[in-house]
Amino acid sequence: MLQRIQTLYIILVSICSGVLSFFLPLWTIADKPYNAVDSTEYLILFIASALLAVVAIFQYKSRQTQFVVCRLNIILNLILLGLFVYRLLNLSGAYKNAEKGIGLILPVISIVLLVLANKAIKKDEALVKSVDRLR
Repeated sequence: MLQRIQTLYIILVSICSGVLSFFLPLWTIADKPYNAVDSTEYLILFIASALLAVVAIFQYKSRQTQFVVCRLNIILNLILLGLFVYRLLNLSGAYKNAEKGIGLILPVISIVLLVLANKAIKKDEALVKSVDRLR
């Protein structure tokens, strides 16, 4: 059913990865903001994360599949976060004073929301199993 709390969490992940990644700057170098649109690998990873979230929303009939898709999305966001850290640690000397943007925390927010969604999915699965035992 679409009115469960994990659906709300996953919708927030899709908004965070799909919509906000286009508008929030990842970092600013020499007063020029860089978004995910400026780099194809970041854009592809953000879009893949948003698409996985949408796929997870419509897997509500199969909680196990929804759980696995959310786990894959967590791994994808961890890869994205790792790429951000790698990029920030390897900036050339001229760009050491680059300002970090708010867009860098989007994968962290997505990971937290996906973990909360997975907890809710597990709780639903445990509830269904307990009802099945009573029959």
